[in-house]
Amino acid sequence: MPGIEASSGFTELRRQEAASAKTLYAVDARCGADSPVHDLDRLTAAALDAVRAGSGHVLDVSHVVFPNGAITLVLILAESHLSIHTWPEEDLVAIDLFSCGAIDGQAVIDHLERVLRLESVRVRQVDRGR
Repeated sequence: MPGIEASSGFTELRRQEAASAKTLYAVDARCGADSPVHDLDRLTAAALDAVRAGSGHVLDVSHVVFPNGAITLVLILAESHLSIHTWPEEDLVAIDLFSCGAIDGQAVIDHLERVLRLESVRVRQVDRGR
């Protein structure tokens, strides 16, 4: 899959990140009718692009599509992980980005907000591991 890198190339990066700040970005939002969050391929492409926008590195991607059309998408990053959960019957989206090191978490979130056309966005930042 395009955008996925081998984990073996990030040993030194992970060592450096072990001592860096760790932040959880917890995002709750609504999606409009024209939002691509209900299309797995478009949602995955948006997530991969968002990680690139934040200078992150995707190591693996996994997803589940539920019978009601809800999607759980998880990107394993060299810098931790990004998960996106959708509830189509409620037009809700929850995004969690756990970041450490040099990834620009705010750039990732800003990109997702714009490309997914999210509304009523609430972002909470939680410092972790301190």
